[in-house]
Amino acid sequence: MIKNSTLCKSFLVVILLFSGVFAQNQTASKVMPSDLSGAKTTGKANNPATLENIEKDVAEVLTLIEDNHVDGKKLDYNELFKSSIDKMLHTLDPHSNYFDAKEFEQFRTDQSSQYFGIGATIGDLSDANGKVIATFIKATFEGAPANRAGLRYGDKIVEVNGVSMLGKPLGEVRTFLRGPRGTPAKLVVEKYGTGNRETVEIVRDAVSQPSIAESYMIRPEVGYIAMLGGFNQTTYAEFVHAMQQLKAQGMKQLIVDLRGNGGGLVHQAYKIANIFLPRGQAVFTQKGRIDGTGNTYNSDNDAPEDMPLVVLVNKNSASASEILAGALQDHDRALIVGENTFGKGLVQNPFPLDYGSMLLLTIAKYETPSGRLIQKDYSDGNLYNYYTNGGTLQEEENQPLKPKGAESKTDSGRTVYSGGGINPDKLVKPQTITNEKARFQAKLNDPIFAFMLDLAYGKVRGFESYKIDRPISFEYDIKSS
Repeated sequence: MIKNSTLCKSFLVVILLFSGVFAQNQTASKVMPSDLSGAKTTGKANNPATLENIEKDVAEVLTLIEDNHVDGKKLDYNELFKSSIDKMLHTLDPHSNYFDAKEFEQFRTDQSSQYFGIGATIGDLSDANGKVIATFIKATFEGAPANRAGLRYGDKIVEVNGVSMLGKPLGEVRTFLRGPRGTPAKLVVEKYGTGNRETVEIVRDAVSQPSIAESYMIRPEVGYIAMLGGFNQTTYAEFVHAMQQLKAQGMKQLIVDLRGNGGGLVHQAYKIANIFLPRGQAVFTQKGRIDGTGNTYNSDNDAPEDMPLVVLVNKNSASASEILAGALQDHDRALIVGENTFGKGLVQNPFPLDYGSMLLLTIAKYETPSGRLIQKDYSDGNLYNYYTNGGTLQEEENQPLKPKGAESKTDSGRTVYSGGGINPDKLVKPQTITNEKARFQAKLNDPIFAFMLDLAYGKVRGFESYKIDRPISFEYDIKSS
């Protein structure tokens, strides 16, 4: 990791300015609205914008806010500080960010392949107006604290550590269930089958967050690996394990699903690309202005996998997902199927700051082996446009896709385009439904969940002892309609 630079120290100075200035308590001056007749200039208008001058201006502005703003005594200055830092960073690029201590801790949790909690998937039921009625256990992870404590599908979560969970949003309930390792979570649950309430004491522990949601054979000889959980510390190991299991079932062709995978740890994407690319082939290039940020990373595999490979992508496949898909496409190693990907090709480096906060700063850009820039344009500074539009293939109704980025060539000479994500070899649009149908489907979620609870606990007439006595088979041919 690159060590903290002068820039980070400058951020610390600003942090100290914010924390120190607002501790003052000065009397507000009396100024009539729009009365600038007596305003005096400092004579420093032509001074260069040095770091020292900026620091002085920031301190002066904050003092004026506290002393004169109509809500100056009621403002959340921590939030004011954070929003000002975020705004400054977003004038640089969309992905440089400031994390306060709580956000930094969540950031580390997201990339660690684990979190601390009880180890259960939860879901809720809502009334006809969409108001949450209750939250239920939907599954427990094998070996996790909730599993060891005997929690089961359908258990209603009534209380956590003395606080009622009835009617609380799902995210809030999840926050109550999570916490530091080794801390207690005292749950009151209502058993769906009997209606009896039980008190369960659980000690929070590490719970794995797998990158691979599922893997199975979708038809004879064709395996499928769903990489929906991003790239974290265990992604490569999970991928190798999934391949070994599928090979044992006769896999000779593979589909890798990166749809919705927003990226993560790039070295994990490199290691997966390394499985399929022979020694010496480039996986990606990183270009930056700081020493150590300009490198090309090549495969070092003397015995790569040679099975046919398809990679599924969509508009939410980003960053490390695009590096993996781009490398396999540029070397003609995989067929890329789906939509144009997001177009996030900027390299961030974390700079830990005092007081537990962190600056995530863009230090370089990624290129695919053919020299394609993955990053889409962000020059207009409009974050809404950035996150909802872009890509190198412009689509018009009833018209073919039109490339707008610079051309590059794959190993076999196929044309690919730069500056807006990865363009699929085979465009497959997602199925779309009307808003009316979407609302109808959403309304079905709660009745279906309620029915499954009744079915699981023998409350559906004629299915009191219903059970599935064989594994569900995914071995079927997918045919176009």
